[in-house]
Amino acid sequence: MITTKQFQILTDINLVWKLMTDVYNHEESNGPAAPFFEYAITSPWCDKTYARLNRFWLDGDMPVGFVFYENPVTQVYFVLRPGYEYLAGEMIDYVENNYPKFEDPTELVFSSGQTALIEAAKAKGYSLNYNETDRIFDFRTGKLDFPLPEGYHFVAPETSDPLKVAKCLWDGFNKWELGEFKDWDIPTQNDGRSPHELYQNVLGATISPAPHATYQYTTIIADENEDYVCFSGMWWVPENRLAYLEPLCTVPEHQHKGLAAAALSHYDSILRPLGAEIMTGGGNEFYKKVGYQGVHVLSHYCK
Repeated sequence: MITTKQFQILTDINLVWKLMTDVYNHEESNGPAAPFFEYAITSPWCDKTYARLNRFWLDGDMPVGFVFYENPVTQVYFVLRPGYEYLAGEMIDYVENNYPKFEDPTELVFSSGQTALIEAAKAKGYSLNYNETDRIFDFRTGKLDFPLPEGYHFVAPETSDPLKVAKCLWDGFNKWELGEFKDWDIPTQNDGRSPHELYQNVLGATISPAPHATYQYTTIIADENEDYVCFSGMWWVPENRLAYLEPLCTVPEHQHKGLAAAALSHYDSILRPLGAEIMTGGGNEFYKKVGYQGVHVLSHYCK
């Protein structure tokens, strides 16, 4: 018997993780990788106001379907366990009738392999609006081996300064649009929290830390003045042999020097021996230039 359950932010992250890691394949034909949802829902930029609208479909205790938004609320994603394709139309009906519309039309976002959902959407009057592509790196067919430029060095994540991390992230993502980073007080005493928990606190994250994040694989690069100038987060998902890159930034004054390529090469050296097969990237042409060979295609459907 199929039942439904609304997502509860404090109790259901493990249920989402189980479904998304169970059905994941490198083509993402059953839905996005598990860190895609968890990174968003535990980040300050994601609007949690409507998280209660995200819904599970359950066969007994086993999650078989999940619909959720990332950012903005009007873009909705789908995870569907193979063998339960008959739920596709019901899932789309739920989105249409329950998610807010605002000024923008609802967008249903599918990976190219989610054929049952795509056909159900077309039958309900949706058509392709646009495609977006993200590059992926295949450890089985390529190698990243870019050296760290002279004058820079890696910083061990367990000894990193949370305020410097926060500044690096701010400058890398927000500086030109929102202005200079504003320093503010954070706890400096040893109160049992890791640097990663502290910088999540600095950034204002709602949940800190993310339950399945692998902060030990964070890569930080500093310059000769010990300022952090490149930051990369890494979600290592061993059950899927997946290295999920999120986020990656270089502060503007240090861009185009090979720092991000060196950070990705660092992951090649530490995750390949662990059995990593795929590392995610983004849509920027940078990834293609450094050797990312494949692509994931996300198709946005609207009425």
